[in-house]
Amino acid sequence: MKRRRSRNESPDLHGMAPDDSAAVLVVIDMISSFDFPDGDRLLAGALPAARRIAALVRRARARGIPVVYVNDNTGRWRSSLEEVWRRCAAEDSRGREVCELLRPQDEDYFVLKPKHSGFYGTTLELLLAKLGAARLVLTGVAGDTCVLMTAADAYLREFEVIVPSDCCASVDPADNERALGWMRRVLRARTPLSSAVRLASMKRD
Repeated sequence: MKRRRSRNESPDLHGMAPDDSAAVLVVIDMISSFDFPDGDRLLAGALPAARRIAALVRRARARGIPVVYVNDNTGRWRSSLEEVWRRCAAEDSRGREVCELLRPQDEDYFVLKPKHSGFYGTTLELLLAKLGAARLVLTGVAGDTCVLMTAADAYLREFEVIVPSDCCASVDPADNERALGWMRRVLRARTPLSSAVRLASMKRD
């Protein structure tokens, strides 16, 4: 499947989205304070997942594959990347270590979402179209909610979906495994270990 730009489309978002890649790595809700009910339980799985996501992010950047952080605004409608980062990476934040592992860089993209899916009420779909994306590597938390719903919306939009099984976590590990199974069965998603994700070949159509 190819999702390339039409002749009438601008080659970038006025110079702000110069990347052109069939694959995009998406990091969902990992910039977080984990200050919510069961946040400590979610963090127990999110921290080891963050280490593997960080390795995947480094590989993506080295290969020129765009990294898109898709993050919940937690009801703060005046949020920005700077405000979210400052709050979640603060010294007293439960999620500080995860944030430090996954610090966004200037070349990364950042999308704030108001609900579970990264597509609902956001600019994500437009950004992916401008990047020329055909396949999405989805990582983050929680596997049984925000990752799952983003994957479903990606599938409906005919993206190829890859969810590295060791790069997402849920409050209950059993729920996470069920969500991964549902994504494989219903969304035709691939769920390999992150070490088996071949980013270089994914970048090409």
